[in-house]
This record gives sequence, C-alpha cells and structure tokens, in this order.
Amino acid sequence: MHRSWIARILVCVAGLMASVLAGTPSPGADPTEIWPQWRGPTRDGFVRGTTWPASLAEEHLKLAWHVDLAPGYPGPIVAADRVFVAETKDQKLEAVQALDRETGRQLWAAEWPGAMSVPFMAKRNGDWIRSTPAYDGQSVYVAGMRDVLVCLDAETGAQRWRVDFVEQFKSPLPAFGFVCSPLVVGDHVFVQAAAGFCKLDKRTGQVIWRVLTDGGGMFGSAFSSPVLATICGQEQLLVQARTKLAGVVPESGQILWSQDIPAMLGMNILTPTVRGDTIFTSAYGGGSQLLEIKRQAESFQATTVWKTSLQGYMSTPVVIDRYAYLHLRSQRFTCVDLTTGDKKWTTEPYGQYWSLVAQGDRILALDQRGELLLIHATPEKFDLLDSRKISEQETWGHLAVSGEQIFIRELNGVSAYRFKNHVP
Repeated sequence: MHRSWIARILVCVAGLMASVLAGTPSPGADPTEIWPQWRGPTRDGFVRGTTWPASLAEEHLKLAWHVDLAPGYPGPIVAADRVFVAETKDQKLEAVQALDRETGRQLWAAEWPGAMSVPFMAKRNGDWIRSTPAYDGQSVYVAGMRDVLVCLDAETGAQRWRVDFVEQFKSPLPAFGFVCSPLVVGDHVFVQAAAGFCKLDKRTGQVIWRVLTDGGGMFGSAFSSPVLATICGQEQLLVQARTKLAGVVPESGQILWSQDIPAMLGMNILTPTVRGDTIFTSAYGGGSQLLEIKRQAESFQATTVWKTSLQGYMSTPVVIDRYAYLHLRSQRFTCVDLTTGDKKWTTEPYGQYWSLVAQGDRILALDQRGELLLIHATPEKFDLLDSRKISEQETWGHLAVSGEQIFIRELNGVSAYRFKNHVP
C-alpha cells in the first residue's frame, strides 16, 4: 500500500473522522458505505450517510438475506461488496467467511484449529469466538480465542500470517479468550494480547513493541478495545487494561499517563469514550468517571473530574453533545451529563447487552434478546421512537450499519436488512 494512496484516503475521510482514524477503506469506497471495524468507520459508533427512517416497521426495514452460521459473538465487518463474519465450529475450529453483500452468497471461507473453555462465570455466554475483526481494504485481521491473531487476504481468504502470542511470549492463555477487537492505523495493528498491549507490522505480523504488561493477572489479556485520539494536541492510543487506563504513543509505545480504573476481577470491558480533552469510562464492579488530561510541556497528567456509582458492563456508550448514553450492568439504559456526572434519566431493565449506533440525535440499539430499538437521544426523557423483535436468537455481536443496510449477527447466523422509503 503506497503512502501517497494512504494520504489521499486520510484527506477524504478527515471531515468524518473527528479525532479518530482506525482503518483504511477499500480503494474507491465511500467511507460512509462500509463498516470496517469495531464500532464503525470512526470507531465511535457514529454513522454518516443515508438518513434512517422514523420507523422500524417491515415496510421501512426489510429482510434482504439470512445465512446460518456456527456460534460466535464478533460483529459483522462490511466492505464495499462483501461482509466478513467469524464463528466457532464444533468447538474445535475458528472460521471466517466472506459473504456477498447483496445476496449473502459465500465468496470464501477460511478456518484453523482454535477453541477453548471459558470460566464458569462466563460459561452461560458460550466458549466461542468473541473479538470483532478489522478490515483495511486488503486484509482482514481476526483474533482467535487462544490469543492468536490471523491475517487473511480479503479477496481470497488466504492466510498471510499468524501470530501465536502465548507461544511467542510465554504469556498465560487468556481465561476468557482474546476479546479485544484489533485497531488498524496506517501500517500497524494494535491489540491487547500477550498479557499486554502490542503493536504489530500489519504486513508481516512482527511484534514491534509490547507494553502495559503488568495488568494481565491470573486471567491474562484485557478485554477493552483501543482507540486512537488526539488529546491536548498529542496523538495517542487510549488503552483500558485490566486495572488502569493509559495514553500510549503509537510510534514508540511510551506511556504518556495512566489512571487506575477499579473493576471486579479486572473486568474493564467497554471502550473509553473521548470528548475534547476528557475521557469517559465505566467499569463492571467499579463505577463511572470522567478524566481530564492536562499537559504541561511534554508531561501529561490525568485528573478525575467526577465519579459516580453507575456501573457499565460490556456496552460502550455513544456520546451526543455533552451526554453519554450508556447501557448498565443493571440492564437499564441511562443518560449521563458528562459535564457534571448527573444522571438525567434511567429506564427499566432490558437485556444484558446493547450495541449502540448513533446518527444525529437518533440511536439504534440492538438488545441481546434480539430486539432492535430506535431512540431519540435527548436528556429530557427516554424517548423510544420504535422497537422491533428482529431475531429469536441472542444477538451479542455488535450491530453494523452501512448505507441503507443493517447487519445483525445472531448467535447462529447473520441477517442483512435494508431500509426502504427512508425519510429525513
């Protein structure tokens, strides 16, 4: 991939990216028409492009195709012409398929030995693959449960390289499997693996550096997926490890600052959310807090602005204006004022997990019980515009929205829906 081509892509998407760049679209692809990674093109859950309709009724949202799959939790990844899905087959193999975006027809499949049994506290959620892959226009980067990262040719499915972190670093096998979703930035891939945080050459799989190795503990690698942001004028990777949140220099791995984030059994799962020079995070068994990063010359410091007892779980919030919309460990949905930490409203319980996607002042939420919700984001009240039972299966995979299409990863399948008669 030529640097001049990358530069042109960066210019094209700069207006859409805010401070986050995490993946490179296919040559010639409209960045609003793909979903290349965890939480979408800008890794913040926001969708640009086609305006959603005001209703989820069948006349507005129609099923286009469905494909049965073996179990899995990874969200679908959407390219200009295909969809990538990952699964665990017969409790023995991990597999990836590329499906035609318009029809669901299989274009290729790849698989490798890779399965493990998770601890009893996670057993109800199954032993299958969890991490959402990443796509950069040429390759698909897939994290296997046994702390492996596999790079596949996006066109053919041929394996380009494979890294076994346990074998290479003699690190513990992660008790819950490889959960972090890869982040691709330029020529490199960043992941929480090998009981630390690693930077790899995306062409070869060579590990360039490994930091934050003190947070693995008895359970191995951390869960949270990193993001790239510019804070206080400094580009940095935000990494929520098991016991702390840190800012890391992408080039060198230097730790700019860190802050302890208490959580039960180190279960810091959701992705930290950036607003200006502040970062919102919430931890299972801990609480919610807003950190402000301050800079003096080349020195950085994290300061707690406020803390509350609200506990997030696995669902990463979306931030609209100054409000965070967050699904809680208690299975309720809440709105938090990020300037004060005040809770504006909280709903009655829903399912155990929501994946959240936002467009303007609307939120699409996919509940773990197979319900899709359309919400008007306002601090005044919980304003549910519409809801629809969209699957009889559990839907733990992250929702993907691309152009006029919505892709739903069910426990044992993937479904594509298309918006019809969309209105502003």
